[in-house]
Amino acid sequence: MAAASLITGGCGKETPPPVFPPATVLAAKVVKKDMPLEIAAIGTVEAYKSINVYSRVTGQLLRTHFREGEDVRTGQLLFTIDPAPFREKLHQVEARLAKSIAQSQFNEEEAKRYAFLLTKGAVSKSEADKYLTDAAAYNANVKADRAEVEDARLNLSYCSVKAPFAGRTGAYGVNLGSIVRANDTSLTTLNQISPAYIRFSVPEKQLAAIRKYLAAGTVSVRVIPGKDFPMEITNGKLVFVDNAIDQATGMIKLKAEFANNDRSLWPGQFVNVSLRLTIQSGAVVAPLRAVQNGDQGQFVFVIKPDMTAEVAPVVMERSTGEEAVIAKGLQGGETVVTDGHLKVRPNGKVEIKDSLGAGPGSGNVKGNAGGEGK
Repeated sequence: MAAASLITGGCGKETPPPVFPPATVLAAKVVKKDMPLEIAAIGTVEAYKSINVYSRVTGQLLRTHFREGEDVRTGQLLFTIDPAPFREKLHQVEARLAKSIAQSQFNEEEAKRYAFLLTKGAVSKSEADKYLTDAAAYNANVKADRAEVEDARLNLSYCSVKAPFAGRTGAYGVNLGSIVRANDTSLTTLNQISPAYIRFSVPEKQLAAIRKYLAAGTVSVRVIPGKDFPMEITNGKLVFVDNAIDQATGMIKLKAEFANNDRSLWPGQFVNVSLRLTIQSGAVVAPLRAVQNGDQGQFVFVIKPDMTAEVAPVVMERSTGEEAVIAKGLQGGETVVTDGHLKVRPNGKVEIKDSLGAGPGSGNVKGNAGGEGK
């Protein structure tokens, strides 16, 4: 009976729960700070002004006055079309005008003389009216010839093709000696690069916010560094919002203007664009890596003072780079796990490391809301 009692007592003893070692993690502080409200997009650089340069008269290209890719000023001579035929045409119509003026003056004097003779009864009224009509006809000829002279002078001036605005020229469209046709043969392209436009599109759901903050005057545009364009440019101004949404894509087109004094932006480039609507004051910001997705939604592991990790459901409003703006679930000042989540057990012990590949850490939080510790 004694032996049975000992056996019974031994079987009734509870087995202690297993002891798990602390999970090694990286951590960072949740902070409150001002955060920009931005919309990211991919944009295309466009020239502020861009034209194909054409001749307004048909003729032989006699001379070029610039080098390909050269900067030119407003009114600078670019091309010369052979002016000889147009100069000769001008001489012809000027001579015709002189003849018409002489004939008109003669007929005006004759009309005056016959009008005087009519008052004396020396000529009939029909004869006097004939000279009066001839004088009016020759006056009309003079006006027509003057118009032809002005047209010939204008065509002669068109033989000198000038830059309508300051910009950078492209490649020659034709070679010297070629016959160019009026308003048909492209001689070169001219682009004004400073300032420059960047055209981009955003989803239609963003339109209401864009209009709201545009009216408030807080909207700005910047170019953010990317793989093909490593520079940041911050002086952009939103100057155009399209008047309709593209029904095929659900996007709306926007255009921003940049001073581009250093000409870092070049027409045709693709760049990363950030449309900054406003600055949100006192936003709760956590590292984006701290936010995890679960069956019940998004959550973070909050490290409590006793070094246990507590699950905290959160609502993420948006992300900017490596940072997440938290709308609900955190207040700021909490320490959250940023790496090593798979090792963490809810309400289990954790140990904060400087690096998950290193030895025991000091136990201090080295990271912040922007990323790992330094």
